[in-house]
Amino acid sequence: MPVQFADPATPSRPLHVLSPDALADWRARQPAATAEWLVATGFEAALGDLRLLPGDAGVAGAVVGLGTPQARARSRFGLIRNIGTLPAGNWHLTGDLTPAQRDEAALGWLLSSYRFDRYRKTAPLVASLQAPEGCDRAALQAMAAGEHLTRDLINTPASDMGPAELEQAARALADRFGARISVITGDDLLAQNFPMIHAVGRASPRAPRLIDIRWGSEGPALTLVGKGVCFDTGGLNIKPSSGMSLMKKDMGGAATVLGLAQMIMALNLPQRLRVLIPAVENVIAGNAQRPKDILTSRKGLTVEVNDTDAEGRLVLADALAYACEGPVDALISMATLTGAARVAVGPDLAPYYCDDPAMAAALEQGALAGLDPVWRLPFHTPYEHIIEPGIADLDNAPGWGFAGSVTAALFLRRFVTGPRYMHFDIYGHTPADQPARPKGGAGQGARAVLKALPAILGL
Repeated sequence: MPVQFADPATPSRPLHVLSPDALADWRARQPAATAEWLVATGFEAALGDLRLLPGDAGVAGAVVGLGTPQARARSRFGLIRNIGTLPAGNWHLTGDLTPAQRDEAALGWLLSSYRFDRYRKTAPLVASLQAPEGCDRAALQAMAAGEHLTRDLINTPASDMGPAELEQAARALADRFGARISVITGDDLLAQNFPMIHAVGRASPRAPRLIDIRWGSEGPALTLVGKGVCFDTGGLNIKPSSGMSLMKKDMGGAATVLGLAQMIMALNLPQRLRVLIPAVENVIAGNAQRPKDILTSRKGLTVEVNDTDAEGRLVLADALAYACEGPVDALISMATLTGAARVAVGPDLAPYYCDDPAMAAALEQGALAGLDPVWRLPFHTPYEHIIEPGIADLDNAPGWGFAGSVTAALFLRRFVTGPRYMHFDIYGHTPADQPARPKGGAGQGARAVLKALPAILGL
């Protein structure tokens, strides 16, 4: 179903947003029965605490707590955590909200409407929100719809989301917005000089491929590259079962760039957009790549494969080199690349790398505006020697034991020549239910990038 606000012409009930400081004055202005009800039920305007208000014809409205600044700082989208208890119908927000609080509530409401019901029916969110006055309705809807797409793609198991199915999703998106799409598949990857994408994916009966979407004919050029490893066994360096259980999400980078692409195209931003997705499955077979194999990349750099489970950077490297051969002003890669990034910042932050101060500053502002937290990690050049094995130009998995996310980012940077570059090492998964973020697949960094694009591209 479409992700959108309620029709503003339809009747709606008020959802009064109250801070603890404003509660007493507001309660004093209400009918005695309402005031007594709130006292009797212990409503103190704690963040997200919600009470229905009785009326002559049933439910007249509701109140929800804004909480303290400290509580809001500890819980993103906390204000709307209980909207699932609202009865069906349209609602509108009232109260002394800042523009940022208003947008957070509105976006959180749209994100909370997500349900993954492909395999099991779930109860929908029955309460809908009218777009608050002053908000950018189109942008909020586009961000939520893009996030819903990303979640759907990540949540779908690998049995139904292999390279071919990921291609189908990309084609559906391209068709929807009139974008051009081309796909290079199987042994044609070797013939057209994508040797590392082919090497990673050749062992699977589900052929590897490079998906290439292009949209727009004028304006600055942005290229997004997303890691599309639809399942990762680790290859011959096989993962333990505990490490394999979430590997359906190893295409989270591809899912996130497709969600971001949908946002950009839905808003018809004045730019050129390209999306490159190397889509593969990393499995075990007689023709799988082996530890200590040496591959020659599209760029001509040789790479020693010291761990077949460090495959994401291999497929990204060929795609990044290819991206730099065309017109591109800004290049952004997104990948569920390393466990080291999770250890460093946890699952809620999107760590990123960028050498361009203006680009990084724009992203930081975009993260605040998009309610999409990020954290900058360093392209620490003194570690370059760590990824140089001596027998080849590069090592895909140096056994150093430190800074695994940094060395992976440095590896990718070797394949970028020309454009301003930013790399995200995301997790793509929410481990437990949180407000507006159910357990399961999650986009990270996309809304931050969307909000930063005007500054990054000069739109």
